[in-house]
Amino acid sequence: MAQPANTFDTYDSVGIREDLSNVIYNVSPEETPLLSSIAKVSATNTLHEWQTDANRAAIATNAHIEGNDTAGDAVTATTRLGNYTQIFKNACVISGTDESVTNAGRGKEMSYQIVKIAAEQKTDIEMSLFANNARVAGNATTAREMGGLGSFVKTNVTNVGSNGANPAGNGTDARTDGTATIFSQADFDLCMQEIWAEGGKPDTVYLSTFQMNKALGFTGNNNQRSTGASGKVENLLNVYMTPWGSVTFVPSRHNRPKDVWIIQRDKLALASLRAMKNEALSKTGDNEKRQILCESTLVVRNEKALGLIADCTTS
Repeated sequence: MAQPANTFDTYDSVGIREDLSNVIYNVSPEETPLLSSIAKVSATNTLHEWQTDANRAAIATNAHIEGNDTAGDAVTATTRLGNYTQIFKNACVISGTDESVTNAGRGKEMSYQIVKIAAEQKTDIEMSLFANNARVAGNATTAREMGGLGSFVKTNVTNVGSNGANPAGNGTDARTDGTATIFSQADFDLCMQEIWAEGGKPDTVYLSTFQMNKALGFTGNNNQRSTGASGKVENLLNVYMTPWGSVTFVPSRHNRPKDVWIIQRDKLALASLRAMKNEALSKTGDNEKRQILCESTLVVRNEKALGLIADCTTS
């Protein structure tokens, strides 16, 4: 049906206010499950160092003659390890005009952007913790870099593919990836057993969504697909119990998809020379400058408490 003659409608009208929601919807990943769960300690130098040790193997012949003289047991030195602090920095420059106008969905533009880049920086740190890269001392033209987990864990590694090789375990080199094979329950159980044999007490597994779907296929009473009285269908793997300990599975967006990490969280820490802070920068024009900065590194207190199922297929 046509409009009557001379109908004045919204297509003709001038001055209609725009309908812009006063909410900004952002669903970008912000979770940092590893960073959020490990200890935070202080560093006092750009090379943060620590020591590890291990007990000798038990012996069944520790028996001595009555009244016999005592000789000292052999003593082994501790192992000294270290990692370089990495400077994480993100900045925002907002013009004086933009800071003065009225914005939809937020108050001041600078305040909104600072909160956003702080969240982004935390995901950068999370990815660096999981990274398979060696530490870098840095110089006047090269940035320092922390060594990630992949450069420290060498003892309890299963599913190493053809041509794959583990690192020295001191952060100075990365592991060499091998030919990928499917993540299996047998490899996972073997890694748990190896950690237990070394004295570790792992509590958390970090893995990609692809590997999590593989883990959902593990057999056993830990994973049951069922419909409860509420009518909900459940397909979960929250806690996996083995003779070698119980671990919680945590999907991670920032872990390398091919790596499945088994972690004893109290054997990791983030050491900060400069904790994350919001700093105003010098004014050089008609703008406001601020930066979010921190300087931190990964501490692997003892890699024998950790494990890696390496070289897993990702598709």
